[in-house]
Amino acid sequence: MDEQGRVLVVDDDETVRDVVRRYLELAGFTVDMAGDGTEGLSVFTARPPDLVVLDVMMPGINGLEVCKRLRQVSQVPIVMLTALGEEENRIAGLQLGADDYVTKPFSPRELALRVTSVLRRARMPRPEPAAEELSDGNLTLQMGARQARLNGAELPLTTREFDLLAFFLAHPSVAFSRADLLEKVWGWDFGDQSTVTVHVRRLREKIEPEPAKPVRVATVWGVGYRYDLGKS
Repeated sequence: MDEQGRVLVVDDDETVRDVVRRYLELAGFTVDMAGDGTEGLSVFTARPPDLVVLDVMMPGINGLEVCKRLRQVSQVPIVMLTALGEEENRIAGLQLGADDYVTKPFSPRELALRVTSVLRRARMPRPEPAAEELSDGNLTLQMGARQARLNGAELPLTTREFDLLAFFLAHPSVAFSRADLLEKVWGWDFGDQSTVTVHVRRLREKIEPEPAKPVRVATVWGVGYRYDLGKS
């Protein structure tokens, strides 16, 4: 019986796979491994895991394509592994629905802690929303349906983008640091705060009239971000 859960590690580097496996097993996880995207999809189908650790750069089917295919059939938590400097891949992974990313070279112990944290958050029952609908002018969120609309058209938000926007709309005019948002939206008491930065950037691209000059999600220099109602 899996104590913590089953994790699928997909990476073409055998050394990385072995190190990650050992640390995850020490943390109580059962670990399956795959050396490329094709094998990863096959193992996922045969033994559905509770979480996937997925390398971006792999021969054949790369990690971004694997993430896309997994999101078509499952909401399993996905942690992407990206190389230092691959910002576009990190953004693309988050846009496709990845829950988090870890930059290589990484601490295996921190990755194991991150996996534990992501799984804990994913397994937490969602609280009943205080309001069925949150809105700001032409922007509305239907909380029960988890649906966002701008000017009547549905917004293609990822799960985390929706959670972040809902949090902002529920707490307008309050400045939050990246650490605050990482704790309150992601449920993590540690982690790479640039995850928040990337999600805010992606959210602005979808809800701001001019993303380069945001009026809804304002940057509070030296602090973090604040949502301003009625500015669009």
